[in-house]
Amino acid sequence: MSFWKKWTAARPGEDQVFKDVENYSAKNYKPLPVVLSKGKGAYVWDTEGKKYLDALSAYSALNHGHRHPKILAAMNDQASRLTLSSRAFHNDQMGVFLKKLCQVAGMEMALPMNTGAEAVETAIKMARKWGYLKKKVVQDRAEIIVCENNFHGRTTTIVSFSTENQYRAGFGPFTPGFRVIPYGDLQALKAAIHENTVAFLYEPIQGEGGVIVPPQGFLTEAAKICRKNGVLLMADEIQTGLGRTGRTFCYQHDDDAKPDVLILGKALGGGVYPVSAALASKEVMGVFNPGDHGSTFGGNPMAAAIGLAALNALEDEKMVENSAEMGAYLIEKIREIQAPHAIQEVRGKGLMIGIEFKKEYGPARAVCEKLAIRGILCKDTHDQTMRITPPLIIGIEECDLIVEQIAAVLAG
Repeated sequence: MSFWKKWTAARPGEDQVFKDVENYSAKNYKPLPVVLSKGKGAYVWDTEGKKYLDALSAYSALNHGHRHPKILAAMNDQASRLTLSSRAFHNDQMGVFLKKLCQVAGMEMALPMNTGAEAVETAIKMARKWGYLKKKVVQDRAEIIVCENNFHGRTTTIVSFSTENQYRAGFGPFTPGFRVIPYGDLQALKAAIHENTVAFLYEPIQGEGGVIVPPQGFLTEAAKICRKNGVLLMADEIQTGLGRTGRTFCYQHDDDAKPDVLILGKALGGGVYPVSAALASKEVMGVFNPGDHGSTFGGNPMAAAIGLAALNALEDEKMVENSAEMGAYLIEKIREIQAPHAIQEVRGKGLMIGIEFKKEYGPARAVCEKLAIRGILCKDTHDQTMRITPPLIIGIEECDLIVEQIAAVLAG
């Protein structure tokens, strides 16, 4: 029996949870066998009372940390008054939230949704209709350029342009209208554009793909190419946005790379509620008419109140600045770990960090399991890469703890 199995076997209080999940849950995830029951700030506790540093942050949905007091206060206050009205009526929270969101993003209009995938679908529909109405593309011929190794969600349309076989297997027939190019390849982008191209959809850093960072200046040049050819530049900042990479938005690391469409989610909900949005200019967003697109829960008063509190907390507590400072420190310290037998590469920006392990060392999941026993929660992706994405509120103490435990695991 492995030490991991021995460790979980010694925790009988979690057995019923494992059994219930095994019996009643679809097998669409393979989580680490840790059962969490409480969280505060950058830390979580399991049902046995063991404390962990959360170095995953729910794939960046917890940028503010667990149970941020200002976000909880806004949620509880709104819950005591009005939780849902649908878009059949106005509510007193959505307008002020969207105004703040547009100001932070430097955009003119926003369309609120719930999940990140819904926001991506919104952007796709908007780009296509813009192409037909404004660019005069032949009806049903609109094409959107995407990148290899992308991850924009799990809907049928979105997996249609995924290059990950598992995300597609068994789910066809697939939605047409997408052209795939290598990530970071400007020549391929130029060659892919034609008269029916309406948009280029990209991630400033590919998170699920393994924390893949494009060449410096790629976004600047991609923006120039899109503007020259009348193509919408659409940035999926669902994971990278709202401070994760040390800037409010990751595209800001490059000069003059502001997108025409900005897609947000995850951290916009403050770690307590699903909130997402697609943002654009009035000219682009104006293609939507009443009845064209919608969501029962999109823009609901609870979501709006939480989203506003999340944006304010991000600014008031200088979380973006802390992400830049702590991220630079953490990346430097991880790179100093003496483990050439194990580490292939350390990459990332801000507090979005990927450690790629050599194939001969073994899969990243095994490292994540050993770190969990040591009180650090991370997650693997694409077999060999481990993501380090702690809440943006961490300090030197937490950074040093992460580095200390990674070093200990790699030392054997």
